[in-house]
Amino acid sequence: MLVRRSLAAVSALSLAATMVALQSPAEARGGGHHRPTAAGPTAYGTGGAVSSVDANASRVGLQVLRSGGNAADAAVATAAALGVTEPYSAGVGGGGYFVFRDGRTGKVTTIDGRETAPAGVTPQTFYDPATGQPRPFAHLVSSGVSVGVPGTVATWDKATRLFGKRSLARNLAPATALAARGFTVDQTFRSQTLDNATRFAAFPETARLFLPGGDAPQVGTRFRNPDLARTYALIARRGPRAFYTGPLAAEIARTVQAPPKSPDTTLPVPPGSMTTRDLAGYSVRLQKPTKVSYRGYDVYGMAPSSSGGITVGEALNILENHRLGAGARTAQSLHLFLEASARAFADRNAYIGDPAFVDVPTRTLLSQRFADSRDCTIDPQQASQRPVAPGALDGTACATARHQEERDTENISTTHLSVADRWGNAVAYTLTIEQTGGSGITVPGRGFLLNNELTDFSTTYSATDPNRIEPGKRPRSSMSPTIVTRNGKVRFVVGSPGGATIITTVLQILINRIDLGMTLPQAVAAPRASQRNAATTPAEPEFIARYEDALRPFGQVLVPSGDQFTSAAEIGAAATIEVDRRGRMIAAAEPVRRGGGTGLVVRPFRR
Repeated sequence: MLVRRSLAAVSALSLAATMVALQSPAEARGGGHHRPTAAGPTAYGTGGAVSSVDANASRVGLQVLRSGGNAADAAVATAAALGVTEPYSAGVGGGGYFVFRDGRTGKVTTIDGRETAPAGVTPQTFYDPATGQPRPFAHLVSSGVSVGVPGTVATWDKATRLFGKRSLARNLAPATALAARGFTVDQTFRSQTLDNATRFAAFPETARLFLPGGDAPQVGTRFRNPDLARTYALIARRGPRAFYTGPLAAEIARTVQAPPKSPDTTLPVPPGSMTTRDLAGYSVRLQKPTKVSYRGYDVYGMAPSSSGGITVGEALNILENHRLGAGARTAQSLHLFLEASARAFADRNAYIGDPAFVDVPTRTLLSQRFADSRDCTIDPQQASQRPVAPGALDGTACATARHQEERDTENISTTHLSVADRWGNAVAYTLTIEQTGGSGITVPGRGFLLNNELTDFSTTYSATDPNRIEPGKRPRSSMSPTIVTRNGKVRFVVGSPGGATIITTVLQILINRIDLGMTLPQAVAAPRASQRNAATTPAEPEFIARYEDALRPFGQVLVPSGDQFTSAAEIGAAATIEVDRRGRMIAAAEPVRRGGGTGLVVRPFRR
């Protein structure tokens, strides 16, 4: 075993050297004549910007920008690096949404790289055949039945070919080298590993990679993933067909159909139905973004299968009717934010699904007339009794419609990156493998975890549910990569992980920045609440401490979003960029949440 692993490491390092050869001399040196870039949550400067949750990944993106790559190239390279350093949140075993703004034409295009349900799923997929009842959700999380057909590799390929200036192989080179040489383990990585230790131990390949010696990697040690380096090198050499066809595709399908679990695990691990035909048939969708206008800004988001663009857009349309502000207006502004969120979520749950299977009334939901009909159900002085009913689609008066609220099973993991370049291009890219650690199942010898995205479908089947599971369908998502322009120029690039709280995180950051007078770093760092059409509002401890008394007269009830002594109390982990009228950029990531992120700029200056 020791000999095999040593040879594997040497092989991966050789592959990494080959990949580095694809880089320019400046990239190989880490950015040419520039000094090594100090990592911090916020950076100010010009020439381009990258913001993500991880310093190594942001540095990779910055190197690409400095060597002549554009925002699309940098986004793909950064995402591949996140697959190395944030393997529990993203990677080639998952999917995501890529929003690109062309600086030359001003056109915004989106790539839907969401996972799809295999052809073999049925209305009974989430049901236990022994009982005829829905399986407990905990039994679905670590299973083959939860794995959707991954879309990330196809997204990288499409983004590179349509929008980039470089080859996919060159964009993968920095992450290949990073996987081979490794990165320094921090407390967040160790904690996330320990949180999933029981699940990871159930799968020998996952335990070998992430629990060496039976324990999570220690803080300060170097974590290497030579298997992933070889997988990246294979994709770089042969393109996406190396992932979706051939031996690797067969290994993915076999792993899903017969998850390689430990003989002594007590986890049930039901098998899935994914085949090589499902993988070979996968394709991304190119589609128009959602768009609303808010206070003179144009806000572009992701259309279904994501619910993010519509839900953020509807809430903004409702709030457009109100004068929000800081100081004496803060409490009422937050009250209105919570009420608008509740209504937008009611409509999300009632009407949004995969548009290839469901007639999603996108134009209606984003119309000001519909928003006005929802606004008239809001009392500016008093919280509504929740859950509230969805709005009637005819937009008459304050009419509502009947709908049975389903349990939201979307997990809080995922990751996001934002990029802007010197040519006016911008990318907001949110990618995921769903739960922290995905399904917990690693494809043997390949170095990546498979997603458990199918749990984003409603796990109890109803023929009238827009988010019911069907073959080839994309599960509804809350990922909300967002690009905001004004007068034809990029002003903000925003996004976050966090499951359904992604929507409220993006919405709150925009309101903080546009309405409440905060700078972008302040808007990102500010405490958060997430009202998703529930009787009470989960909020971070700092939000409760700061605003509970002010919101009590409005009847708003705040509850802790999780154990205040763990990361579960945190809502989101945003990565954002602002570009001012003179082209000066702020790359603002989280200062604290999820261990803090990193914002970098090509040509930094001091403030």
